[in-house]
Amino acid sequence: MKFKVLALASILILLLTFALHVTRSHVSSAPDFPNRSIVDGAPEVVIEIANGASGSEVASLLFKNGVIKSSSAFFRLAVSDKSSERISPGAHRLTIEISAAQALVQLLDPSRIPNLIKVFEGAWESEIAAMVHTYGFSDSEVRSAFKSLILPSGFKSAEGLLFPAQYSFPVGTTALQIVQAMVNRFRSEKVGQEILSATDKYSPSELLTIASIVQSEGDTKDFAKVARVILNRLAISMPLQMDSTVHYIKRVRGQIFLSTSSTLIKSAYNTYQHYGLPPTPIGNPGADAMEAVLLPAAGDWLYFITVAPGDTRFTSSNDQFVAWKSLYEKNRKAGAFK
Repeated sequence: MKFKVLALASILILLLTFALHVTRSHVSSAPDFPNRSIVDGAPEVVIEIANGASGSEVASLLFKNGVIKSSSAFFRLAVSDKSSERISPGAHRLTIEISAAQALVQLLDPSRIPNLIKVFEGAWESEIAAMVHTYGFSDSEVRSAFKSLILPSGFKSAEGLLFPAQYSFPVGTTALQIVQAMVNRFRSEKVGQEILSATDKYSPSELLTIASIVQSEGDTKDFAKVARVILNRLAISMPLQMDSTVHYIKRVRGQIFLSTSSTLIKSAYNTYQHYGLPPTPIGNPGADAMEAVLLPAAGDWLYFITVAPGDTRFTSSNDQFVAWKSLYEKNRKAGAFK
């Protein structure tokens, strides 16, 4: 009896091994087009990937539209390649009859996403509104979308809450849904949640405003130090005198010489004329700038200045700052910032 049981168990193991081998052989031999050189003018198709579509659904969509030779070839690749998780919903332009690997590369290529909205770090709400127009919405539709947003408590403006990222949406998405997705993305990000849950000296809106100035004032490597300078100035009621807040009023960007007349502009955003923070963020900061505000560097600095591209210096001494400012002027006149 014991021999029969062992024999039966051995047969079952053999059957299972055979079935597993057959299954693996079937998957590994899934029909696939070979990699091929793609030339200009090659036949293409635009497909719409629904929000939340699974790997098998994307594979089926590619197969039905003649992009790949079999859905199983792409599904097998998507399961093994973590980069497939970055495929965004919305429209994608793909070449006909390519390999599953080439299809994945094209799905991850931003240049193949029609009407892609790419919100860069520090972008203004007005710039993002202009991007939304690329989806064919009128001025009134875009304005209405921003007015109808559901914002976190304590915020009256979307400025600062439109999380920098790449966005693409299916046909039929409304202007409000597009902009709300950016605010919702901010809420879903860990750093956004930390900003919104802040209960210390500064409110979430104030922290986001500081982050927006940090984003506009420094290079990523200096963010934590710039954040500390701003916080140190606020702590002693010293005017911020940040060029970026005047640039926001004038809607200009880059290494721009700030004239004396510009510092006299009458605006609540002019930190040369008003103490404290501007009434709202001056752009939409990225995660690095927000993290710098939450974890600023330790230091007693009150001044910083970029004397040459890539060379930003920090000090607590006004005399040292004045000396560095002279060096900055010399470098600027010599064309270092062009």
